[in-house]
Amino acid sequence: MSGIVGYGVYVPKYRIKVEEIAKVWGEEPHRIKGGLGINEKAVPDVDEDTATFSSEAARNAIKYAKIDPKHIGAIFIGSESHPYAVKPTATIVAEAIGASPYTNACDFEFACKAGTTAIQCCLGLTTSNMIKYGLAIGADTSQSRPNDALEYSAGAGGAAFIIGQKDVIAEIEGMCSYTTDTPDFWRRPMAEFPSHGGRFTGEPAYFKHVVNNSKALMEKLNLKTKDFDYVVFHQPNAKFPLQAAKMLGFEPEKLKQGLLTPYIGNTYSGATLLGLASVLDVAKPGDRILAVSFGSGAGSDAMSILVTKNILTKRGNAPTVQDYVNDKEYLDYGLYVKHKRKLKSL
Repeated sequence: MSGIVGYGVYVPKYRIKVEEIAKVWGEEPHRIKGGLGINEKAVPDVDEDTATFSSEAARNAIKYAKIDPKHIGAIFIGSESHPYAVKPTATIVAEAIGASPYTNACDFEFACKAGTTAIQCCLGLTTSNMIKYGLAIGADTSQSRPNDALEYSAGAGGAAFIIGQKDVIAEIEGMCSYTTDTPDFWRRPMAEFPSHGGRFTGEPAYFKHVVNNSKALMEKLNLKTKDFDYVVFHQPNAKFPLQAAKMLGFEPEKLKQGLLTPYIGNTYSGATLLGLASVLDVAKPGDRILAVSFGSGAGSDAMSILVTKNILTKRGNAPTVQDYVNDKEYLDYGLYVKHKRKLKSL
C-alpha cells in the first residue's frame, strides 16, 4: 500500500481584510467579497518566504509521521514564488530538516498544481522501491499587482506530505492528470507581478480541467460521486470550487472542511494540499477523499485517497490547519505593503 505517511502545514499569522484593501482603492467591499467569497487573506511576515513556509511544514510533517528525516529519499517543492530564480528551495529545506545529503532535491513549477505533481513523483519513486520516503511540498507567497483583482485573493501558506509504503494514514488509490495549452495566467521573465487572461480563467481553464479530470479519475477507478465523503478542489476563490462541485453532482457539504480560501486567500501551490490536510485533520478510517488541483497554463491533477486506521494513532502529533487559521493578527494596508515588499526604490 502506497500513500500518505504524514503531513504538516504552515500558514503565517498575519491577515488583511478585504475591507482594508477595498478602502485604499475606493472599491465596495461587499462587491469584492460577494464576487470572490473571500473575507481576508494570509500575509507573510517580512522575513518569511516559500523556503521558510516549506521548512516549517516539513518539520510538522516529520513530527506527524514520526520518521527519521534521513530516510527521506526525495524532496520536491512546488511553487511559483521560489525565493531564487537560480538556487533551489529544496536544498534549503533538506538542510533545515536534517535530511541525508543523498536525497534527490528539486524544485517544481506549474502555477498552482506543482505541489500535487510533486506527490505524483514521490508516489512513483516509493511504489517502485527506489526510495523509502518522499517529501512533497506545495507552498507560495503569491504575488499580486496593487489594485488588481488578485490583490484581494493572493494569500500565503503551504503544506508538506510524506509519501511512503509503511504506516500509511491514507492510501492513494489512483491519480489522473489533464493538461492543455490554455494561457489564462502567466508571468514573464523579470516581471514582478503576474498577468491574467480574464475571460479565460473560468470556463476554458479552471472548469474544463477540474471537471474533466475529476470525471476521468472516477471512470478510471469505477467510482461515483456518492463514493466520496470529502471533496477538495483548487480554490482561487470560494465560488469556483462550489460551482465545480455542482457541475459534478457533489453536495456542497462535502467541500466545507477543505474550503479555506475565505479565511486565508488563495495559497496557489498550497491551496489544494492545505485543503486536503484540513480534511485529514478530521477524517475517519474508511473515508474517501477526492482532491483535484488546477494550475494555470493549464493542467490538473486528481487523486482518490482512502483513509486508513493508522490516522487515529498519529493524529495530534503536529498542529492542525485550524490551529494556524485561528492564530491571526490583522495588518493595515501600510503594514501589508511593507510585509509584501511592494514599496520599491527609484
